[in-house]
Amino acid sequence: MEKRPDFADIKSYEEFAKYYWYREELQQICKQLGISSLGMKKELNHNIEEYFKGNIVKEPAKARKTKPTTTELTLETTLIECGFCFGPRFRDFFSKTTGIEHFKFNTDMVATVKKVKADNDTAFTIGDLLDIYYGRKSYATYDKSALQWNRFVSDFCSDPQTARFNNKLKTAALLWTEVRNSTREKIYTPDLLQEFAEKIEAES
Repeated sequence: MEKRPDFADIKSYEEFAKYYWYREELQQICKQLGISSLGMKKELNHNIEEYFKGNIVKEPAKARKTKPTTTELTLETTLIECGFCFGPRFRDFFSKTTGIEHFKFNTDMVATVKKVKADNDTAFTIGDLLDIYYGRKSYATYDKSALQWNRFVSDFCSDPQTARFNNKLKTAALLWTEVRNSTREKIYTPDLLQEFAEKIEAES
């Protein structure tokens, strides 16, 4: 199984994309390269891809801080203008606007707000964010690859063959490290137990 090399030894984005990288690792790589380290994994991967193409993605200028408590909330209010955050003030506004008593922000709304702030998009409004909630618009989607570890652990623990392990999380982490640092698909399969049986035994 091919092991993940150090970033300094990688010569192309195609080679880089074969491997799994944590968001924190991507941020550190971006900082070392002098490119923007803002955003989620999707944005960070894009910045690194552009770097390999010879394009430097710089961090946007920071937006001037506003006083959100003095800004009236309407559907035309921009997120930057009102200092939007996922707090009770904005949840109450969405609850009243939609008629949904216990309103909950979805993952695409979270991803959108992060991107709006990272890009300093001064035109994006609360109404636009409501369109994201209803699926009428698309701006940024939640990076579901961040959930790969959770799914891996869940599938590992659901496998009857893993019942024999006293510390399931430790064993799952061992297997995940092997999978993460390879070019294979980032999922749990029972075959991993046999493939890395010696390493599991040595660590137990």
